[in-house]
Amino acid sequence: MAIAKAERLMNLALCLLGTRRPLSKRELRASIEAYVEGAGGGTPANDESFNRMFERDKDDLRELGLVIETVDNLDGETGYLARRDSNRLPPVSLDAEEAAALGLAAKVWQQARLAGAANGALQKLRAAGMPVAEDAYEGQSALEPRIPAREAAFEPLMLACRDRRPVVFDYRKANAAHPESRHVEPWTLECWRGHWYLAGWDRERRAERVFRLSRITGRVRSRSAAFTAEIPDHVTVRETVESWAGENATSRARIRIRAGAGYPLRARACSTRAAGEGWDELEVPYGHGLGAWLAEFGPDVVVLAPAELRADVLERLRAVAKG
Repeated sequence: MAIAKAERLMNLALCLLGTRRPLSKRELRASIEAYVEGAGGGTPANDESFNRMFERDKDDLRELGLVIETVDNLDGETGYLARRDSNRLPPVSLDAEEAAALGLAAKVWQQARLAGAANGALQKLRAAGMPVAEDAYEGQSALEPRIPAREAAFEPLMLACRDRRPVVFDYRKANAAHPESRHVEPWTLECWRGHWYLAGWDRERRAERVFRLSRITGRVRSRSAAFTAEIPDHVTVRETVESWAGENATSRARIRIRAGAGYPLRARACSTRAAGEGWDELEVPYGHGLGAWLAEFGPDVVVLAPAELRADVLERLRAVAKG
């Protein structure tokens, strides 16, 4: 939001909150400098431009949560005010368990802007006298919650999802030697098995797509255009990724994996046995997308069966090697 508009909205909110009686458009126009000068400043706003500006500002304040009342027949004019009792939040009251849960949740975010927001929220609760204890569960468990957000693409995509702004980025698929440009309307971000994924509408492919953030190369560029596709009520990010990784598989694949490597694969293995010479043999669920996942482990994984999976992984590795 431009500084000039933010200042104008703040002044309008203060006028509406500070008055004891409804104020007409005429009175608000005379009280707020930006309405006198116009949106750009320096040029007085005519009646038409003022009315458009005022209606937009009023709608924006209501969208931000300000309760603005409209009073008719005020000397023939419509009046506006924002009563303080209608715009005051109830006192925050937390019991010990709720306060401890908030303290624990605030420790989850350690990267990006969310870490600052979480810490700021705790400070405000403490200032209000809430017993928020970050160490409420200290000593009870050796585990501490963390959601990593190390990818450079995370923050710009998080903001683009929030602001509903299309983005452009270069994306390299697992079996591709070079990245391709993607034009996406971002819907939501979700973390699954330690990796972040973006779900959105791919404009060029005219279909819903899911992108793994670690495969985004270069800078994420945002665009000011509006979304062209409707955002679904429920975006199945996790279900889509699970199907790629073979989570819903009904058959099994046999792979050989280097000792000390591939812990995510070992965690999903149906059976494991030592194969000798520094290798182990695993049986893992086999479904769509398993080949792309296995290719990411490079020389640490060798597919034994089935033959079509082995061919798929070899094709992907050759494509990367050619690049």
